[in-house]
Amino acid sequence: MLAETQDEEQIIARVAGIDIGKAELVCCVRVPAEGNRKKRLQEVSTNSTMTRSLADLANHLVDLRIERVVMEATSDYWKPVFYLLEAHGLEPWLVNARDVKHLPGRPKTDVLDAVWLCKVAERQMLRPSFVPPAPIRRLRDLTRYRIDLVGTRTAEKNRVEKLLEDACIKLSSVASDTFGVSGREMMAALIAGERNPGVLAQLARSSMRRKISELEEAFTGRFDDHHGFLLARMLARIDGIDTDIAALDEQIEVQLAPFAAAAKRLDEIPGIGPIAAAVVLAEIGVDMSRFPTAGHLCSWAKFSPGINSSAGKTKGNGSTGHGNRYLARALGEAAFGAGKTNTFLGERYRRLVRRRGKKRAIVAIGRSILVIVWHLLQGPDTRFQDLGADHFTRHTNPETRKHSHIRQLEALGYTVTLTPAA
Repeated sequence: MLAETQDEEQIIARVAGIDIGKAELVCCVRVPAEGNRKKRLQEVSTNSTMTRSLADLANHLVDLRIERVVMEATSDYWKPVFYLLEAHGLEPWLVNARDVKHLPGRPKTDVLDAVWLCKVAERQMLRPSFVPPAPIRRLRDLTRYRIDLVGTRTAEKNRVEKLLEDACIKLSSVASDTFGVSGREMMAALIAGERNPGVLAQLARSSMRRKISELEEAFTGRFDDHHGFLLARMLARIDGIDTDIAALDEQIEVQLAPFAAAAKRLDEIPGIGPIAAAVVLAEIGVDMSRFPTAGHLCSWAKFSPGINSSAGKTKGNGSTGHGNRYLARALGEAAFGAGKTNTFLGERYRRLVRRRGKKRAIVAIGRSILVIVWHLLQGPDTRFQDLGADHFTRHTNPETRKHSHIRQLEALGYTVTLTPAA
């Protein structure tokens, strides 16, 4: 039976497609011909990516009353073009290059790519990528840079560990935190020229003093001036990164001020702290109208299994794919942290770990956290309320649990007879 569909208008009257490079871009414009709506007028031009040239192109598109400008996500070269067109009141769309692959068997040039992109866009066969507004973009720049700096600091600390191992210094085998107060004083003494294990061990503070004999053994090595020179450079770089991270934290707090209420609500979720809340807001924004349902948000973030079905059979292993790595990292750390709490999410994590393993449990809890985030941001008055660690026990059918236990015992070779308790 034929049924009416709710499809949008098939053709966008005035559309532009841009193929972007580092030094220049190719812009294709398609508009209706005057007096004959079935015919289309097309213009292809090559422009520099310098600001003045981009401004001229934007004014030209405004004069032509272009309704939509579509461009591929090419490295970071799309950003100045997108932002400038947006500032001129146009409607730029950023699309995934995978969605606009050129037809095989045809020549491929920048001009043909721009024309193809324009033709596909005018028939509304593309989906726009999520580009947050300017305040969220500024917050995102800060949070992403902070994550990169933390990774750089971790790499530098690993280099310190390798250097100490090269010098037969086993400090990390005794101290739980090599870069704590005691560890830093000991490494500073090594750089200053102290080589006596007994003197170095006496620099231990508080609980570390219970390990004096072990520390003396750990500092019996072959640390020389060469190691001291490298260690000084590495520690100086770690201190510099710590200073930069502290400055970023202050600036993140300033940029997060307009969204403080939303960040506070997210902070109530188990596993989510102030930094993780800032990262989540920086990656998905606060306006959930972009994602009609929580499922749409999870699908965009690649926290839902991919669908690959053909001939009535589901193919693949149900993997989620690769999404936003900054958001995935924040949700993964939050899920792992929530798994250590006595909450509903913590108990769910522990149940899933027993059956499916840690990796699948982290993805599942990360998805649950993302669903909670969507609901908290969708309603400004919505607050998080934990269901409790005993939620599963309270809502499980006793008969179902009884039969499950009986089947498990029978599988082990037992005959089960149940007698009700008095």
